[in-house]
Amino acid sequence: MRWTNCAIVVFAGACQLAGAQAAPAPAPPPARFVVVLDAAHGGDDSGGKLSTGQSEKAFNLALAVRLRSLLGARGIQVVTTRESDAAVELDRRAEIANHANAQACLTLHASESGSGVHLFSSSLVPTEPARFAAWKTAQSAYVTRSLALAGELNSALLHAGFNVTLGRTDLPGIDSMTCPAVAVEIAPDHGPGQKINAALDDPAYQARVAEALAAALLEWRSDAGRTEAGRP
Repeated sequence: MRWTNCAIVVFAGACQLAGAQAAPAPAPPPARFVVVLDAAHGGDDSGGKLSTGQSEKAFNLALAVRLRSLLGARGIQVVTTRESDAAVELDRRAEIANHANAQACLTLHASESGSGVHLFSSSLVPTEPARFAAWKTAQSAYVTRSLALAGELNSALLHAGFNVTLGRTDLPGIDSMTCPAVAVEIAPDHGPGQKINAALDDPAYQARVAEALAAALLEWRSDAGRTEAGRP
């Protein structure tokens, strides 16, 4: 009788085990996506003098703060090279971007020259990634991706109705960065006959620029996610 009871108990336990469902595996964490916002100039380096009387360094920082807020609200992690009117050496800016393992870096500038938004990528010749990259030319391994990032920014800005100029030039700070990086220079919006439709101190204009840049970086994140998902 005791063996029978044991058999019943064991059988019941086996039924419970058979009926139990395995706990679902936890979902993998979302891929880390970091954007570095580099507000150019700062401290004793005021940058250009804008016609509105504002210094370029102040405009750059204000735009970085606005853009950081937009990106943060969309779940993008943001690292900044400066949070106040502080002087930051170019090498230090590159160190911050490289330490963050960023997927994109925008160096923000302002200018009274031209119209709309100017996008500049490094003029370095693209090279294959090296285990030990030379500091002054580290960007060379990322130039192709930086040009793709500039293309993404260009598309979003054109869609938002901006005049956009694309170029490549020496970029001492960016040339030491090991991530896709673009210098973004904001100019007033000029209409026919060089009439100013929107000045740099126009809050609505600043908001349009920030929204377009945020939209581009969201698309850049989506592109990165699709690329990652397609890997074997």
